[in-house]
Amino acid sequence: MAHRKGPGIKQGRVNEVSMRIARVLLLSATMLSAIPAFAQDDAQGGGDDEDRILVTADYLRSGTSTKTDTPAIQVPQPVTVISSELFNAQGAVSISDTLNYVAGVQANPYGPDSRVDGAIIRGVNAMQFRDGMRDIFSYYASIRSDPYNFDSVQVLRGPSSVLFGAGSTGGIINMNSKLPEFTESGEVLVRYGSFDRLEAMADYTGPISDDVAFRVVARARDAGTQTDYVPDDRVLFAPSITWSPDMDTSITFLGMYQEDDGGSTAQFLPLVGTILPNPNGQLPNDLFIGKPGWDRYDGRLLEGTILVEHRFSDAFKINSRARYIDSDLTYFTHYPDSYSNPTNPFVDADQRIIGLYSDGSVARMEIFTTDNNAQFNFNTGSEIEHLTLVGVDFSWNHVRKVGGYGYEYIDIYDIDYDAISDHNGGMPQPSGPAEDVEQQQIGFYLQDQIRLWDRVSVVLGGRYDDVWSTTFSGPRVKDNALTLRAGIIGDVIKGVSPFFSYTESFEPIAGTASNGEAFIPQRGKQFELGVKLQPNEASMITLTAYHIKETNRPISDDSTADPFDQIQAGEMTSKGFEFEATTVLPGKFQVIANYSYNDATLDGSNVQLDDVPKHNASLWLSRPFDLTEDATLTLGGGARYQGAHTSYGFAFPDGIRTPDNLLFDAYASIDWQKWSFSLNATNLTGKDYYSACLARGDCFVGAARNVFATVGYHF
Repeated sequence: MAHRKGPGIKQGRVNEVSMRIARVLLLSATMLSAIPAFAQDDAQGGGDDEDRILVTADYLRSGTSTKTDTPAIQVPQPVTVISSELFNAQGAVSISDTLNYVAGVQANPYGPDSRVDGAIIRGVNAMQFRDGMRDIFSYYASIRSDPYNFDSVQVLRGPSSVLFGAGSTGGIINMNSKLPEFTESGEVLVRYGSFDRLEAMADYTGPISDDVAFRVVARARDAGTQTDYVPDDRVLFAPSITWSPDMDTSITFLGMYQEDDGGSTAQFLPLVGTILPNPNGQLPNDLFIGKPGWDRYDGRLLEGTILVEHRFSDAFKINSRARYIDSDLTYFTHYPDSYSNPTNPFVDADQRIIGLYSDGSVARMEIFTTDNNAQFNFNTGSEIEHLTLVGVDFSWNHVRKVGGYGYEYIDIYDIDYDAISDHNGGMPQPSGPAEDVEQQQIGFYLQDQIRLWDRVSVVLGGRYDDVWSTTFSGPRVKDNALTLRAGIIGDVIKGVSPFFSYTESFEPIAGTASNGEAFIPQRGKQFELGVKLQPNEASMITLTAYHIKETNRPISDDSTADPFDQIQAGEMTSKGFEFEATTVLPGKFQVIANYSYNDATLDGSNVQLDDVPKHNASLWLSRPFDLTEDATLTLGGGARYQGAHTSYGFAFPDGIRTPDNLLFDAYASIDWQKWSFSLNATNLTGKDYYSACLARGDCFVGAARNVFATVGYHF
C-alpha cells in the first residue's frame, strides 16, 4: 500500500554532517572502548547488579528474525529488540517513539502523528506486524497500537519476505503482546504530564489453576496534544488466558478492545509561513487549522488472537497462530491548500488568505491472518545440526471507505473558527465510495538453519506467495512472488562473528498510477556484510554494511498538475552502514549507542530520496544508585540526532531542505519497596523544529517537549 501522508491524498516524495554527530559519536566511542574492562569487573561484582540491567538482555535475542529460539549472535542479520522497560524509560508514548534509539531507523519521520505510527528503515517505509502477523493493511482505516500492551518491540532491518510474506524492502517492525504468566504479578500506574495528560494503567497476571493463567492489561487516558483542539483520549482493555495442560503444550487466547477519541496532530502547515518566510511572520507550531468539535480521528478496534504451541519431542514441535481484527474509523479533518501553488499558496497580496480543504472519511477494515509452522531438529553428521522450519501462512483483508470533500477560505493568521463550516456535523459534500479493496495472500516457506562445528551458522530459505486483490468488485488481479534468503555467520574467535547475507522482499501495492494503470508489487534485493561482537554476556556490538536494490517504487508524478499523482519508478538503490552497540560499563553505566549512514537514491537521479536523511545517531545512558537497602534511584538520558534532508518537486526543482536537529531526553526513577516514582522528559530543551517539509507544499512540526510523572504500585 502506498503511504499517503496527507488526508485523503497520496504522498508525493545531499545532506551535510553536523559537528553534533561528531560529538555524539566521539562520546560513545570513548565509553565503548572500556567494554573489555567490564568483563573482569562483572566477574567480581556479584549478581545484584545483573538484576538491574534492563537495556541489554533483549538485545541479545534474535526475536522473530528466524521464527525460532536462536541467539542473536548466531543470526546473519541485524536485529534489535526493545524491551518495555527500556522504551518506557526513554519516554515512549507511541510505537513510533519506541524506535527513537534504534540504528537505521528514522522514527516519526513526519512528526508525532496521532493517526499512524510511522518509521523509515534504510530509506523505506516499514511495515508493522504484531506477534509475527501483519496487522496494518491500509492507511487511515484504523487507530494506533498502544505500547503498554506489549512486552517488547522488534526491528528486523533488511528484506524479510521469506518468513513474513509481503514486507517492505527496508525492514519490518514486530510487536510482542504481553502474555499470561503462572507467577502472580501486577502493577497500577497513574500518570500526569504535558498537554493535560491524565491516565491510569493496570497490568495483572497470575494463575487460575495449575494449568490455567490469565492476564489483563488496561489503560484509560484523557489528554490533549501539542496541537490545539486535538485530543488524545483512549480506552484499552486486553484480557488473555493461557491453558498449559502439560510442559509441552500451550494455548493462549488474547482479546483486545480499544477505543480512541482523537484528531490529527498533523496540520499540513504551508511552506510559506513555516520554513519559508511570510511577511506576517512564522505560524505557531501548535496552530490548529480546522473546525473544533468537527475535526476528529475516532476509532474502535476489536481483536481476537489464538496462539498454539505443542512440542511432540525435543526434535519436533508445531506453532499455530491466528488473528481477526475488526476496525471502524471516522476521520474528519481540514488542511490548507498549500498544493495548488506551493511557492505562494495565498490568494491575497498580504499573504494571509488561503484555501481550506475539508476531508471526511468513514472506514471499515476487517483482517484475518494465520501463520502455521513445524520445526524439526536433526543431525546429518556428528558436527552438523539442522533446525528446519516448514510453514504456511494466509491473510485476508477488506477495507471500505466512504469519503467527501469541501473547500472554503480562511485567514490562516487569524482563523475565525466559528465561520468554518461543520457540514451539519456530518460528511462534506459531495461524498461517495472512496475505497473498496479486498486482498488475499497465501505463502509457503521453508528455512533450514545449519549449525556447523558449533561455531558456524548457515541460514537458507525460500518462499512462494500468491496474492489476489479486487478493487470496487472489479476484476480479480493476481500476483505471485518467489523470494529467497541465504546467510552465514561464524565465530572467528570467541565473541567475534562476521556474517554475510542475501535477502529478498516483495510488497503488493493497492491503487493506481496517474496513468490509470494498477500498481504492480514492489520488489527488493539486499546484500549485507557485517560483524557482531560480544565481548561479554552483557554486550552486543553490530557493524554492518548493506546494498538494497528496489524496483517499482511509487513516487510523485511531476509531469502532471496534481502534486499527489504517482508513478512507479524504475529502480531505487539504498546503501549504507550502521553501528549499534549496547553494553554495561564499569560503574553500572548502561549504554546504547547508534550511528547510521544511508545513501538512498532513484537510479539515475543522483539525489537523495525525499526526506530521507543520510545521517542518524543516538546515545542513551542510564545508571542505578542504591539509596537505602530497599530504595534505588535510576538516572538516564539520551541524545538523538537526525541529519538534514531534502524534498524535490515541480515547484522546487532544487529542493526544499529540512534542517538537522539534535534532541535530548531525560529520565529519573525511584523504586522503593513496592512503589515507583518516575519522571520522563522528551525534547528536554523544548527545541522548535520541523520533522519534514515537502516540496509539494507543506511542513510537519516536530515533537514538542513532553514531560510527565508516573506513580506506580507493583505487586
